[in-house]
Amino acid sequence: MTHPCLSCGACCATYRVGLHWSEADPAQGGLVPQALTEPLRRHERAMRGTSQANPHCIALDAEIGRYSRCTIHPLRPSACREVSASWEHGEASDQCDRARINHGLPALTPADWIDAGMNELDPPQAA
Repeated sequence: MTHPCLSCGACCATYRVGLHWSEADPAQGGLVPQALTEPLRRHERAMRGTSQANPHCIALDAEIGRYSRCTIHPLRPSACREVSASWEHGEASDQCDRARINHGLPALTPADWIDAGMNELDPPQAA
């Protein structure tokens, strides 16, 4: 029984992942490895690979739709921490649905969480 994100990865290969520069600055308590980021705007950085026409985060190890893992999961940016899979917390996520559809995957449904053996009493662990 696994979290649906572990067989997806679509979000990490669809969107730009922007973050405040301090999230990648160890002197400011930032945990995101700075070498995996690039300048975006004055006070922002982006995960490498996500600011291009066909985004694919440098920290993503995946074959979209088969397996997916974030190689820096415990150190991932706040933008990544804030993304919920559709129905993970009882409601659809437009961001998740659009990413999955963009990669030819169906949007998640509440049944996907039941099939994964997860429910509100047994909260899932994010990918």
